[in-house]
Amino acid sequence: MSSSSRQTHNMQYVHKVGVPPKQNLFKEFATTVKETFFADDPLRPFKDQPKTRKFILGIQAIFPILEWGRSYNLTKFKGDIIAGLTIASLCIPQDIAYAKLAHLDPQYGLYSSFVPPLIYAFMGSSRDIAIGPVAVVSLLLGTLLQNEIDPTKNATEYRRLAFTATFFAGITQATLGILRLGFLIDFLSHAAVVGFMGGAAITIGLQQLKGLLGINKFTTNTDIISVMRSVWGTVHHGWNWQTIVIGVSFLCFLLFAKYIGKKNRKLFWVPAIAPLISVILSTFFVYITRADKEGVQIVKHIQKGINPPSVDKIFFTGPYVLKGFKIGAVAGMIGLTEAVAIGRTFASMKDYQLDGNKEMVALGAMNVVGSMTSCYVATGSFSRSAVNYMAGCQTAVSNVIMSCVVFLTLEFITPLFKYTPNAILAAIIISAIVGLIDVQAAILIWKIDKFDFVACMGAFFGVVFSSVEIGLLIAVSISFAKILLQVTRPRTAVLGKIPRTNVYRNILQYPDAVNVPGVLIVRVDSAIYFSNSNYVKERILRWLTDEEEKVKAACLPRVQFLIVEMSPVTDIDTSGIHAFEELHRSLEKKGVQLILANPGPVVIDKLHLSNFANSIGEDKIFLTVAEAVSSCYPNPVVEV
Repeated sequence: MSSSSRQTHNMQYVHKVGVPPKQNLFKEFATTVKETFFADDPLRPFKDQPKTRKFILGIQAIFPILEWGRSYNLTKFKGDIIAGLTIASLCIPQDIAYAKLAHLDPQYGLYSSFVPPLIYAFMGSSRDIAIGPVAVVSLLLGTLLQNEIDPTKNATEYRRLAFTATFFAGITQATLGILRLGFLIDFLSHAAVVGFMGGAAITIGLQQLKGLLGINKFTTNTDIISVMRSVWGTVHHGWNWQTIVIGVSFLCFLLFAKYIGKKNRKLFWVPAIAPLISVILSTFFVYITRADKEGVQIVKHIQKGINPPSVDKIFFTGPYVLKGFKIGAVAGMIGLTEAVAIGRTFASMKDYQLDGNKEMVALGAMNVVGSMTSCYVATGSFSRSAVNYMAGCQTAVSNVIMSCVVFLTLEFITPLFKYTPNAILAAIIISAIVGLIDVQAAILIWKIDKFDFVACMGAFFGVVFSSVEIGLLIAVSISFAKILLQVTRPRTAVLGKIPRTNVYRNILQYPDAVNVPGVLIVRVDSAIYFSNSNYVKERILRWLTDEEEKVKAACLPRVQFLIVEMSPVTDIDTSGIHAFEELHRSLEKKGVQLILANPGPVVIDKLHLSNFANSIGEDKIFLTVAEAVSSCYPNPVVEV
């Protein structure tokens, strides 16, 4: 076959880039809204169903217990009752300790493990998550609340603000779920969460030195410098050796129990029941020795009885409403982030789907109800959820069992905690937060993405050296900075031809890929918007300048064609098209032809609407890079 006939034969099979058919404006808008807010297609089960069935499905969507409850049986109940009793033995001492973190009386921690788990059991979609107070949210709430009201001088107003913050935390969570805005919590990156949690764990641990060492006068600041100054400033006259013996002894016991549980997963119940055993033994020891007379600080009094109503205590008017809303919104978002992450983790392990928006509504509802029943912000606890999972929980009934045990504790057992030493509560908190410091995750983040590591360390040091709110602000700021950086400075790459193929790839990833003489192929790895359009244009021109200098130094043919590979470009706006028009004019002045390869349906449609496709010529837009290169040099080059 002659050269001319081969050329004609090749040109017959050059495919044109298809332009999608025009869509109805309303239909296009509806599709965009659906993909943004209803990506999981929650209304699919309602299709082609009679009205009565739709009503039943709607009720089941709000209360999932009505769906899975129909198949509930004795076998599942056995698993749930074992798991519920196990997490109850863990939650009772933890709740008393976490309430102190929030600067509330011990009973409020127990209240928060009574009502919220019951609400969640009816409305939540996770089978494994265990609900109650958690260390990080307790610390965050305590820190933000004491900035507004002194918990010791004005305890009543402080509690009212705590209930108000809890109410608005629930409103925030439920609103995000109802409006399908759950994707907002994803703006806090995994790296930032790892750093924030690690920093919060260090801060919580440092705060417990007060109880562990028996110090009476302690700083209200949470930064490491203030805490260590407070600790070492009282070393000669403020430490109590009896308290230290009790605290350190039981801390070692708790850490050893956790070690046993990690080494042998069948012994998961050992670290679960260890805190309760520690409370019982230490309380008994203090009672028989009357160590409280020797300066060992004790819990003293835990109010007996179930949650009293607190609707009338919530601030709905006055100066504290806005403050309560701000604190509640922050605590609610952190609680959501933790709970949804925990729920998704265990859902993937058991291979079932978790509806994030339903979870938000459930968490919001339980905190709204909780705020009206003397509870503070509750969420999913990772340590308790892990124990719940390993104990063989089958459904959310395990939360109901735990709640029943807490009810019995409030009604009958709370007076027995009178002589519980504060040191044991500090030891329980320290042992619980050890798992929040994920060193391996930080190392992995360093290996994978250095910018993510900066976000991780920024959040960590912000919490440790300043405060929880500053650390949270740094975490959010760096997360947004990363998004902005990725949007405004997208990656671009020069492509070369893989030998003996028609495939073109990044020459940095494939060093054996060769440049086509006289042709520069650049790929843009992002949508092109107003925020990055000028950068994309300038970066392409810079690639061209670099290539021209190289070919001139090597005495090779000058660049005559610039091919922009647009497969990764999912969208383009008017600023992006304007940037391409400027690029086209700049290239014309240099005597270089602009060619586009494989623009997507949205992009090609906008290029035609803007008339840019006609400006560069329809014959300069190709389906593949190989076809674009063939148009530059129709005669195939024989590779050796």
